[in-house]
Amino acid sequence: MLLDTYGRVATDLRVSLTDRCNLRCTYCMPEEGLRWLAKPELLTDDEIVRLVTIAVTGLGVTEVRFTGGEPLLRPGLVGIVQRCAALRPRPSISLTTNGIGLARTADALRAAGLDRVNVSLDTLRPEVFHRLTRRNRHHDVIAGLDAARAAGLAPVKINSVLMRGVNDDEAPDLLAWALENRYELRFIEQMPLDAQHGWQREDMVTAEEILRSLGERFALTPERSGERGSAPAERWLVDGGPARVGVIASVTRPFCRACDRTRLTADGQVRNCLFAREESDLRTALREGASDEEMVRLWQAAMWGKKAGSGLDDPSFLQPQRPMSAIGG
Repeated sequence: MLLDTYGRVATDLRVSLTDRCNLRCTYCMPEEGLRWLAKPELLTDDEIVRLVTIAVTGLGVTEVRFTGGEPLLRPGLVGIVQRCAALRPRPSISLTTNGIGLARTADALRAAGLDRVNVSLDTLRPEVFHRLTRRNRHHDVIAGLDAARAAGLAPVKINSVLMRGVNDDEAPDLLAWALENRYELRFIEQMPLDAQHGWQREDMVTAEEILRSLGERFALTPERSGERGSAPAERWLVDGGPARVGVIASVTRPFCRACDRTRLTADGQVRNCLFAREESDLRTALREGASDEEMVRLWQAAMWGKKAGSGLDDPSFLQPQRPMSAIGG
C-alpha cells in the first residue's frame, strides 16, 4: 500500500503526460507560455506504463487519471490508455482535458479503454473564453464535449473555475446548460498554482459564493450528510435530483484528512500532495535499472512523508515552485 504516517492510503493515481498546453489560461500561465520540459526529461510511453503497472499491481492503486498540461497533446495517449486498461486488476481510467482535440479522439480513446473524461469549461460566452484562455477555441471545446458524450465516456464531467469580475456571474447559466446537455458540472475554487504566483485569496470566488449564486435559481439539497470521504467534490442534488452539481472547495473546505491521491509528473517525480514543495525522483532509478520491488519501496517512502494538510490555511504558506500545468491536476 501507499500509506502515510496519518493512516491515509493512496489508491488514486494522477499521471501528468506532458506539461505543454494549447491554451494560456490567465489563472494558470502567462500569455507567452512557459519553458517546456525537453523530450529527454519526459517519461517515455513504456516508462509511464511500467510505473502505472507497479502502482496498480504492486501498490494497490485502483484509479488512474491522465492529466497534463493538456494530455491530448501526448502522441502516444491512445496506446498508453490501451495498455493500462489491459492491466489486471483493471483500474478505472479517466482523463482531464481542456477538450480541444477531443472531437477527433473520443471514439479511439473509448475503444482503447478510457472510462470517462473531465473537461474544463469556465464560460458559455466565446468572448469571455478568449479573455480567459487567450485563444478562440470555445467551439472546439463544445464539439469535444458532444463527442465525449456520443462516445459513451460517461458521466462527462465539466470543471469550471469562476474568476471575479470575469465570469463569476455565470454559475446558474453554466448549471442550466450542463443539465440540458446531461453533463455533470463541478465548480472549482481557484487555487494558488499559477505560474505567475499572482493568486490572491480575496480575489477567489469561494464555494459559499458559488452556492449562494446557484441558490437564486435552483433548489440544492446536500447529496449526503456528514463526511464526504476522499471525494474532492461536495455534491448537491439539483431541484430534488437526480441531477447533481459539485463544488471542489480546496481552499475554504479542504479534504486533506481523507486524501487518497498520489501524483506522478511528466518527468517522473512523485508528489504526495498537490501543494507539496518537495518531490521524489522515480525517473532516475527507473533508468538506472531498478527492479519493481525497488521502485515500490521508493514510492512508498515518498508517500510516507506526506504532511497532514496542504497548509493553505497557514499564514506562512508558499506556493509550489511548479505551476498546475507542470504538476498535473
